[in-house]
Amino acid sequence: PGLRRLRRRRVRSDADARPAHDRSEVVEEYGIDVVSGVELDAQNRSQASGALANLRDVATVLLVRGGTPDLNRFAAESPRVDVLAGPMRGDGDVNHVVVKAADRNSVHLEFDFSRVLRASGGERVQTLRGLRKLRELVEHYDAPYVVSADPTSHLHVRAPRELLAVGDEIGFDRDQVQAGLEAWGDLAARNRERMSEEFIGPGVERGRYEEDA
Repeated sequence: PGLRRLRRRRVRSDADARPAHDRSEVVEEYGIDVVSGVELDAQNRSQASGALANLRDVATVLLVRGGTPDLNRFAAESPRVDVLAGPMRGDGDVNHVVVKAADRNSVHLEFDFSRVLRASGGERVQTLRGLRKLRELVEHYDAPYVVSADPTSHLHVRAPRELLAVGDEIGFDRDQVQAGLEAWGDLAARNRERMSEEFIGPGVERGRYEEDA
């Protein structure tokens, strides 16, 4: 049952190369859900802050691309952000301050398996070291997280079974990887509820008496 729930695929594209598709046609033809998401790839905190408010209104799932200590902390401290993507990429790093902030604001930290799958040599070693550090901090603070292969084309898409196997090889518990994959769907469902007309606030929805008033 767990693997059946994981029949989701996520493909990212650059902002200037958004795929042209009709969501309803995709759902009808292939029987899969299509979620509107935006990944904000900013150069610095100021640029990210300026774009965040507008993007939150149009994205069901909103990610901020990390990769520097300052951007990582900015995203973790922003309740409007759903996922801090690629926090260990480039010059990125995390510490207890970032992880505690992410936990407090329900910002999911991304375990990005892409470079484990597609890199080699020193780059892969560095990736494994970063994932191990992030995993230890997430476990210690019980912070929210997602798991991704960060595919940028159909050739990079990996089935849940493959990602579970990769996780086994690099020190992750299978239940951890499964929970991280399922978290994408949970985020989409939560945000769709919040964006609906019936939603007033956490735990409060528009009901019959509200409508009659």
